[in-house]
Amino acid sequence: MGELVHATCVTIGGIGVMLCGTSGTGKSDLALRLIDRGAVLIGDDYVEATARDGALHVAVPDRIAGLIEVRGIGILSFPYQAAATIGVVVELLADPNIEERLPEARQTVIAGVSLPIYRLNPRPASAPIKVELLASRLKECP
Repeated sequence: MGELVHATCVTIGGIGVMLCGTSGTGKSDLALRLIDRGAVLIGDDYVEATARDGALHVAVPDRIAGLIEVRGIGILSFPYQAAATIGVVVELLADPNIEERLPEARQTVIAGVSLPIYRLNPRPASAPIKVELLASRLKECP
């Protein structure tokens, strides 16, 4: 059994993206907008994370598989992928005023695996596009 991580995960073009942040920062909302643009849900609210061969693997627990909270509507069922390898972590900011204009490269460690992490205001209409750009940069530079 791996480490339970409070996060929402999706895949974008085969790249696993972990959305982290405190409760209410918009993880599920941003995931919903990404799914609308073609991303695939891995897990909403929390995932089980394990290190394997130097990479971070996440899996959705069976009891929440395919479910995502849509505030104001309820918990809905979506197509999902049960597991993925995470390539990037996006930390959603509770205070959008601390978003950096030109951020420095940072790393975070989850379940013993070091990954690039970016801080992002999830509220603007451009937020899903920014996440897609981060994922596409990883795809271009393996």
